[in-house]
Amino acid sequence: MLRNMDAEKKRFWILVIIVSISGFSQGMLLPLISVIFENDGVSSSLNGLNATGLYLGTLLIAPFVEHPLRKFGYKPVIITGGAIVFSALFLFPFWKSVMFWFILRLLIGVGDHALHYATQTWITTTAPAEKLGKNVAIYGLSFGLGFAVGPQFVPLVAISEALPFIVSSLLCLFAWSFIFFLKNEKPEPIQINQHGNTFARYGKAMKYAWVAFLPPLVYGFLESSLNAIFPVYAVRNDFDLSMLAFTLSAFAIGGIITQVPLGTLGDRIGRRKVSLLALGGGGIMFFLGSFVESSEWLVLIVFLIAGMFCGSVFSLGISYMTDLTPKELLPTGNLLCSIFFSVGSLAGPFLGGAYVEYVDASFLFLVSGLIMVVFLIALFFGKEDKVQSEQ
Repeated sequence: MLRNMDAEKKRFWILVIIVSISGFSQGMLLPLISVIFENDGVSSSLNGLNATGLYLGTLLIAPFVEHPLRKFGYKPVIITGGAIVFSALFLFPFWKSVMFWFILRLLIGVGDHALHYATQTWITTTAPAEKLGKNVAIYGLSFGLGFAVGPQFVPLVAISEALPFIVSSLLCLFAWSFIFFLKNEKPEPIQINQHGNTFARYGKAMKYAWVAFLPPLVYGFLESSLNAIFPVYAVRNDFDLSMLAFTLSAFAIGGIITQVPLGTLGDRIGRRKVSLLALGGGGIMFFLGSFVESSEWLVLIVFLIAGMFCGSVFSLGISYMTDLTPKELLPTGNLLCSIFFSVGSLAGPFLGGAYVEYVDASFLFLVSGLIMVVFLIALFFGKEDKVQSEQ
């Protein structure tokens, strides 16, 4: 019994380490390339369009990753995804080209999705019900920690443009190597007669948990637009580059501070209530932030508090989905969380880049507006979760 418990803890923390380094790479890559392209005179629209490569890759691979996960298990999918990520990161310095870097970002999106989908599903299907919110929150916290540290490596570009890519690639290789210490497992078998083919399973999972997919959609938009387009907006408004790195990290740090408390609170009072609190608070803070952009320190404080509210919405959405979805459909539900995250991530740079290019207003208006729309949809049309139903 103790041996099994130790094995479970080892597996959980190895998955947490892998995800944290993946978060670091993404947190560094988005603002790094945005700053490089902005300094090279690339338009904000093209800059934003290039950033979508990462999320386009996740969206393209999404329909094809569930089958190999069910057939081969979690470990081979994580190994393949991690290998693609650190290899692509290592190739960035070899040829500086908008199209070549777009292809590399596409590959990183493919690898990241495989890695995240497998680790996320492994954690949600093996976590005890009473610790689900806390475990998923720690999972989200690990990604957030890495994401917060990532932008701090952007100033390394002043030493060498290649240096941040090389450091990130080596760290990913180091974290990826831990997966070889784990024993492979497979998801719970699915009853094909009961749940049908892939698209039928998508439909059933949507029917059970569509409202739980909205928080990952919001988080995808926030992650990509704040890290890929806000740097462009900030540079055009004469933000100091070091201060910009701290501001981007502040959002992730805010999520780190409240990730586990909000996840634990969701276990006690219900994920729907906590998700609404997170969305509403974040939307209000970004709205207020649009009025204080003349002060870089006030913007940093706004990002910190907004992160405390909605930096956890992805992990809250996953645990909420797990509440609403039958266990055999959890791999499908996790996949749909990732797809909605990818759709939000694709929309972030595209809409954000166009907004900065053509709209003469605060970028934070756009961010606040989207969050509040999703908040209202979840408030009026959302479903009660199991915790609330039992109470």
